[in-house]
Amino acid sequence: MSGNTFGHLFRFTTWGESHGPELGCVVDGVPPRIALGEADIQPWLDRRRPAQSRFTTQRREPDRVRIVSGLFEGVTTGTPITLVIANEDARPRDYNDLKDSFRPGHADYTYFAKYGVRDHRGGGRASARETAMRVAAGAIARKILGPDVTIRGAVVQIGPHRIDRDRWDWSEVERNPFWAPDAEIVPTWESFLDDVRNAGSSAGAAIEVVASGVPAGLGAPVYDKLDADLAKAVMSINAVKGVEIGAGFAAAALPGEEASDEMRMRDGRVTFLSNHAGGILGGISTGQDIVVRCAVKPTSSILVPRRSIDRDGNEVEVIVKGRHDPCVGIRAAPVSEAMVACVLADHLLRHRAQCGRSHVPGERPDEGEA
Repeated sequence: MSGNTFGHLFRFTTWGESHGPELGCVVDGVPPRIALGEADIQPWLDRRRPAQSRFTTQRREPDRVRIVSGLFEGVTTGTPITLVIANEDARPRDYNDLKDSFRPGHADYTYFAKYGVRDHRGGGRASARETAMRVAAGAIARKILGPDVTIRGAVVQIGPHRIDRDRWDWSEVERNPFWAPDAEIVPTWESFLDDVRNAGSSAGAAIEVVASGVPAGLGAPVYDKLDADLAKAVMSINAVKGVEIGAGFAAAALPGEEASDEMRMRDGRVTFLSNHAGGILGGISTGQDIVVRCAVKPTSSILVPRRSIDRDGNEVEVIVKGRHDPCVGIRAAPVSEAMVACVLADHLLRHRAQCGRSHVPGERPDEGEA
């Protein structure tokens, strides 16, 4: 199976299945002499960990990471870094009734159509369980980017209910189980998801990731644009069905004079007066905040009977039991952050390789008005 490796200079390959014994990844291209330990990775995994509220799957995985290669005396050596997480609460028996049936909305049918074989235990390789290793790789990417780059994600919509952007407060994100930057939306989402879960259904969500402190100059024309790589990275996350950069689809309704993100000089620095481009022009970072949004579809594993077929072509009715997220988009927020971090780290290393360490990417201008 190909397609398990992401990145160019900073690259990682993940392995393992949802209900197998372990998950893991190999991270390559990390520069030497970077201080790194399991304590640098674990807090990011803890943010994604399941069973932290009634609104996520109750599969209880501690997701404790082990580093088994690539370090010596607490620093990276420049050799591949191998990370391993044990699956401690796998319950493959939950899927025995689905061994021969394809779950609608899942990758069951397409994997079988391609390979002629599939792991029916929670989707195997297609499971969102794989994203734990993306978060682990993202933690290493953050170390490469350094403390001046901040990457934060928030859920901005669940089902039909959107946040009020006038109430946006980053400090609220860590205070509620939804990663909501709007404290007043939390009771609405709680009530909505309780109803969804009690009905045996699921809901979708929208996530916004903002990367601040990214210098101007990262990215490359023509086919390796920074926004193109970000779109691929986020689109590769399970259940993501749409990606926007900056104003995104709303840009189609803007007049040209409003969409152009005018520039001025203030105190000898370039300043943008708006950020409809989401911090990227011509595939290269402008120094403004990089803004990425994605839409996550409702979880496909639901208790409501759905029509499908089995591997022999018989028409069947499927009910998916087991432990599932009523809104998988909630835990996709830290995964989205991680993928943005991996892309930025990759492009930072690519910039250094082409332009040299003597060339410092453009100074970051003021953020301007969003």
